[in-house]
Amino acid sequence: MSTNLFTTATTEQDAQVEKRLWQAVVVSTIQEWISGPLRYKRIAEEYLFQDRSDFPLVCQSAGLDVDRLRQQLTRLRTHSDPIPHAVRNLLPQI
Repeated sequence: MSTNLFTTATTEQDAQVEKRLWQAVVVSTIQEWISGPLRYKRIAEEYLFQDRSDFPLVCQSAGLDVDRLRQQLTRLRTHSDPIPHAVRNLLPQI
């Protein structure tokens, strides 16, 4: 039996833990985009806004709509200085 990165959780508790883990991945990437070193900001921005395969799966696993999240992130990006606490409003409480 092969293991997939996006395996299905076996219990409701496992599902919640897995969902929160993927939400943390998204939050971490957004934080890197907002306040990381320039090189990592660019990598995070490309992943958040241009990735068409992995990031949508991560969002799905996190219980997030990738298109809606990208729209909200685009609004943050249009401001010259994104506010880190605004990230909290984009995602469910972690």
